[in-house]
Amino acid sequence: MQIGKTALMKKPLLLFFFSLSLIFNVNYKLHSQVKSNTGSIINSAHLDSLYEEINVDNKTISQIPSPRRVGIIHIYSEYPDYKWVGDSDEGIAAVDDAARAAVFYLKYYKMYGSRESLIKAKKLLEFILYMQSKNGFFYNFIFDDYSINRVHKNSINEPNWWSWRAMWALSEGYKYFVNIDKGFSEDIYNSLEKVIKELKKLINVERETKTINGKKVITWLPQKYASDQASIIILALLNYYNFSKDGTILEYINYLSNGILTSQKGDSTSFPYYAIMSWKNLWHGYGNLQSYSLLKASSVLERKDLLQAAVSEIKYFYKYLMNQNYLSSFSIKKKNGKFIQTDTKKFSQIAYDIRVMVYASIEAYNITKDSAYAIKAGKIASWFFGNNIAKAQMYFPLSGICYDGINSQNIINKNSGAESTIEALLALLAIEQNQIAVNTLNRVVVRKGNKF
Repeated sequence: MQIGKTALMKKPLLLFFFSLSLIFNVNYKLHSQVKSNTGSIINSAHLDSLYEEINVDNKTISQIPSPRRVGIIHIYSEYPDYKWVGDSDEGIAAVDDAARAAVFYLKYYKMYGSRESLIKAKKLLEFILYMQSKNGFFYNFIFDDYSINRVHKNSINEPNWWSWRAMWALSEGYKYFVNIDKGFSEDIYNSLEKVIKELKKLINVERETKTINGKKVITWLPQKYASDQASIIILALLNYYNFSKDGTILEYINYLSNGILTSQKGDSTSFPYYAIMSWKNLWHGYGNLQSYSLLKASSVLERKDLLQAAVSEIKYFYKYLMNQNYLSSFSIKKKNGKFIQTDTKKFSQIAYDIRVMVYASIEAYNITKDSAYAIKAGKIASWFFGNNIAKAQMYFPLSGICYDGINSQNIINKNSGAESTIEALLALLAIEQNQIAVNTLNRVVVRKGNKF
């Protein structure tokens, strides 16, 4: 059975638990999958199992009473029983995951009209609002007693990944709730105003550069050099501009986009083949949404150079990654006037590496209508179904579980935490909205001798 274009996967509780019993089998193969007659491979059952509503208090948002009920996504879920697992240092849930899950549920609601998904999205956004601090930025983790983790280095209320993801999710949420829940949309808008006010202070418009290992790098991105983080900010600012019409926002999108452009290295025949570096001389697979954000910005800013930069990376660097059976990270340095690859890491490979490539490829098709990009998206997505270096199925439509990563050619991390689960669902939901990508994914998987 092939994937349907607008199909809806039904997930009765009995089927979910039955699927878990099957998934425990180490040799569980792709052709063992069972799908509903509608043909979708999108199954949020495992993500739903990581979702919980909790009561929090001590803070007040204008339209939300205190104490109030918010939604969280549990961070870790471990093989073989896939129960919730917390971390003594981090906690049990994070803004990072709540933000991505909220975006997934909003997109799922848009595609399928699932009221349950809309409710979950709202509760998760309420959690994000709760985690915003007085300085405008967001704490990331909460402990099992639902207190905010204010001390972990990855939870401090600062301009960092989790604050940008919070911005992105809230800006996505506003587009939905402004028409169906005016009070809640006002809370979202006020929250965005607070964090963007602080963001404007941080973006360095002086556009300074610095030489590191013989290579010029820019210093006006988040943390001076983080083009990966800049990509998420651009997505949030694009949304914010659309409903705020704040013209100064376009200036900041321009500055960040220019910073990303300076992080692109190589050409069609020279390594690293138009790759956009993540941080200084480092490229890593996760979070590299730069091409996707440049594509989104190119239309608003009417800049063909952003479009060209993005499609060049997708065309040439993605091809290189696919020929390498994907990479986790590498660094670059100049030798005899050319860039060479150093400190290469093949593993671990995770769903987050794959989703960003799928998003960029689908968006390139949406803009150019060149089917080559949608075909590439389908081929990349086949990583989830065994077309990877380990020849291992990573996502299971029957349960909605996505394994946490490929640790080596022979070792799979069979845990299924929030990030892997959400990233797989986001990637495959994007695929299912493009029939060319759907057809390609089917052909690749079947050609490999498997079936859904």
